[in-house]
Amino acid sequence: MATTLTLKPGTAWADAWRRGLAAAPEAFRDDRVLNLWAGRWHADGRALPATTPVDGTPIAGPPRLDADAAHAAVRASLDQHRAWRHTALPERKARVAAALDALTEHRELLALLLVWEIGKPWRAAQADVDRAIGGVRWYVAEIDRMVAGRTPLPGPVSNIASWNYPMSVLVHAMLVQALAGNAVIAKTPTDGGVACLTLAAALAAREGLPLTLVSGSGGDLSEALVRAPEIGCVSFVGGRDTGARVATAVADLGKRHILEQEGLNAWGVWNHTDWDTLAARIRRTFDYGKQRCTAYPRFVVQRSAFDAFLTAYLPAVRSVRVGHPLAVEDPADPLPELDFGPLINAAKAKELTDQVAEAVDRGAVPLHRGDLATGPFLPGQDLSAYVAPVTLLNPPSTSPLHHAEPFGPVDSIVLVDTEAELLAAMNASNGALVATLSCDDEATYRRLAPQIRAFKVGHGAPRSRGDREELFGGFGASWRGAFVGGELLVRAVTQGPAGERLPGNFPDYHLMPD
Repeated sequence: MATTLTLKPGTAWADAWRRGLAAAPEAFRDDRVLNLWAGRWHADGRALPATTPVDGTPIAGPPRLDADAAHAAVRASLDQHRAWRHTALPERKARVAAALDALTEHRELLALLLVWEIGKPWRAAQADVDRAIGGVRWYVAEIDRMVAGRTPLPGPVSNIASWNYPMSVLVHAMLVQALAGNAVIAKTPTDGGVACLTLAAALAAREGLPLTLVSGSGGDLSEALVRAPEIGCVSFVGGRDTGARVATAVADLGKRHILEQEGLNAWGVWNHTDWDTLAARIRRTFDYGKQRCTAYPRFVVQRSAFDAFLTAYLPAVRSVRVGHPLAVEDPADPLPELDFGPLINAAKAKELTDQVAEAVDRGAVPLHRGDLATGPFLPGQDLSAYVAPVTLLNPPSTSPLHHAEPFGPVDSIVLVDTEAELLAAMNASNGALVATLSCDDEATYRRLAPQIRAFKVGHGAPRSRGDREELFGGFGASWRGAFVGGELLVRAVTQGPAGERLPGNFPDYHLMPD
């Protein structure tokens, strides 16, 4: 007999909102968050309605500024920058460390807001917060050597980031940029995370960090946040279409830039026999529903090994757990251990479902379709943002699933017979951030890996964005501008000796780090 689930006590959106209001009353109002600029919180902008992907109920939406207000915020950030860049490094370190202590104090609230706003399971939401805090603490300890002989940029750093990792990508970058001597501007993602980011910004601003946090559409704010002469650097994380427009703007202006864009990260299987290890890793590729820049949605498999691959793959994908991130059987139970919850919104879920149906109509073979009916959900809850795992064999070349990142739990498998076909299929998106090749022979891996157009290539193991000293970038159309990670992140947002060529992918040169 099925057990009726209930929401874990104390985890409702109303509980999270009430705690946010108590923790940062300067940044929250009864029904909305505020924008932070010129060192103050402003009740400006038009607050749009929003719903949580978890169950479709209303939550706080972003207070969207118009272009004039955004320009005023940028000018005020330049004033902050001119003062902050002369702040001594020991004081910058102390203020950032104090901000990290405040984030640590409110760790569970930040994670709970992420669960409601972007649908992360509890474990993944906590990991996002922890990676931000732990990563920036490492920079506080290492920053002296990284900024030796370098100076802050002439203007603030402008950040436009996707919604999937508000803390470990966006907040992490903002705090390191400030640590390096820059004022920082960030636009909240349109699709979610505004309350979590508002709380994080409020805690950091209390410690005197020169942060600006504003909301608005890309079209309305791009002139200010990308093209304004006050901006010293543009940091962007998102899709290729928007990234291409940003790249054109910064190239025209000769502006420092860091543009991380999507690519179809592929996992190749060639002359491979260690199926137990591969099976254990396949399930982990579904972390957060593959809504991450380093997800692996494409498997390129040697045809002669396809039967063995399926024997390892299918049980792994069938074991993936999808459900409501806060649903429990008993109020005393811990929050569920899930691989993922909802996608970012119902529109994305429908888009992905439609792409799958179209691919099958045009000849793709459905190898696996998950069933939401088996997942832990609340009685009668809205499931419109949820998609169970799907696996397609050989999606047609006319399908977006053939050449683009789906950003959801849809795997495609392509069969190949030769090494040339393997490489062509793995390089289908003209560059990627990561790739993996499962291959028994080390010499074969070393010969093939350099021909895979990804910044990081793993041997039988997945690669990630990385933390702390690990470098990160992309090949081809997946990255434009300076590479980041470790010392490279600090170099990207500071000025070095005259004529310095930063490692990265620029319009006039491509330079890999040493």
